[in-house]
Amino acid sequence: MSTTTVATDRPAGNRRSVRAGLPLTRASGLGLGIAMLWFSLLVLIPLAAVVVTSAGGGWSNFWQTVTNEQTAAAIRLTVGFAFLVTLVNVVMGTLIAWVLVRDNFFGKRALEVLIDIPFALPTIIAGLVLLSLYGPESPFGVNVANTRASVFLAFLFVTLPFVVRTVQPVLAELDRDAEEAAASLGASRLTIFRRIILPSLTPAIAAGAALSFARAVGEYGSLVLLSGNLPMRTEVTSVRILSSIENDNLDSAAAVATVLLAISLVVIVTLDVLQRRMVRRG
Repeated sequence: MSTTTVATDRPAGNRRSVRAGLPLTRASGLGLGIAMLWFSLLVLIPLAAVVVTSAGGGWSNFWQTVTNEQTAAAIRLTVGFAFLVTLVNVVMGTLIAWVLVRDNFFGKRALEVLIDIPFALPTIIAGLVLLSLYGPESPFGVNVANTRASVFLAFLFVTLPFVVRTVQPVLAELDRDAEEAAASLGASRLTIFRRIILPSLTPAIAAGAALSFARAVGEYGSLVLLSGNLPMRTEVTSVRILSSIENDNLDSAAAVATVLLAISLVVIVTLDVLQRRMVRRG
């Protein structure tokens, strides 16, 4: 009887220890301090400086800047297309990752390399490539230069790898036994995907979607040549920020940047909440 009691009590004690956490050793504390200092210097302090600078002209100047007709149009265009591109990447990125992991075909290795090109290619060169393929002298007869379609195309190009590369390793590590067991019990392929595979992939998809959205919102280089930066039509927020800086108006540039920062934060938190709920339901 006592042996059983000890065996059942010990895990509870272990769980309490895990919750409480172990005290940091000197080496761990030093590592944590260096990591936080590095993170603060690279991320927290610059972001805080942008927010503080945006408030330099007062609330009225901040509100006037972000509600300016040209700035508001740039924000709507950037955020709207970034959201649409993220939706496309969630579907197509997951599909590409599935093909790369579950299928064997001629040219698979070449496709693996091509997917990473947007990572390695400087964005201004990406803009030149897109202009050559889809500009006035397009070999395909497709000219989207100086149109909103050029913004969407550029966003698609630079954000292509994110969902693929976050989903692919997770999909490759999934245990196929559960899928085979479900299939042997009569579950359809759709049911297997929805109830077994998708819950495991959801965190990776959400992470890739967040990266894709953030990358699109801040894109500049690939748009310069193709979109034409036409006010009220193809001008994105990064161009508006640059214009404000060139006109020595740092307060306005920081105000627009703060709005984008807030929107990106909301999107990231929303994606995290949604993926947690989907995992629990799955």
